Amino acid sequence: MINGVLWRVRTGAPWRDLPSSYGNWKGVYSRHRRWSGDGTWELILDRLRAGCDADEGSEWTVGVDSSVIRAHQHAAGARHQPPKDIPAQRLAPMLAPDPQPEVSAQPEGHTGGWVELQEFCPAEL
Repeated sequence: MINGVLWRVRTGAPWRDLPSSYGNWKGVYSRHRRWSGDGTWELILDRLRAGCDADEGSEWTVGVDSSVIRAHQHAAGARHQPPKDIPAQRLAPMLAPDPQPEVSAQPEGHTGGWVELQEFCPAEL
């Protein structure tokens, strides 16, 4: 089951395309969703990193290069309401409102843009 979740996350494929060698896609998806909601994945990660990088302590994190993060073509149109089967306190960090940008005083007529001086110099052959 864990290998099925890792395969799906690594490939970015839809759950229904999970190879049958990992089990029924619906069962793997359901367990992954349940473990994500109840904190089981966090407990597993905590156990795996126990004693590792002792110098960094609780600041140990996983680095992810955004160039490998993909959304499937069917990912558009996701629900706008938070799921009802995951406790609100677990969702709170993910649903925090975006901070309001600071408004700074700008000179009149300043659009906030940036213009680079470009001069044309024909090349001599």
